[in-house]
Amino acid sequence: MELHLSQELEGKLAAAASRRGVSVEALAREALERAVDYDDWFLREVEIGLAQIDAGQTLTHDAVGTRLARKLAERDAGR
Repeated sequence: MELHLSQELEGKLAAAASRRGVSVEALAREALERAVDYDDWFLREVEIGLAQIDAGQTLTHDAVGTRLARKLAERDAGR
């Protein structure tokens, strides 16, 4: 596979690789793996959320606010 990058991005990649003590190729491979893994995770989470909506498993804005306020109060009481 061949990948074409702008000179600016190549420079950033080279500098980051140098700071980490790895090759540009290794850093690029790691970055791409992370990006693809994140994209896969994100799409799975969206599908889960859509299924929850379809199943009626939703909360109103006010209900979320109430739950959050309760959790924050519990946390603050434990300090």
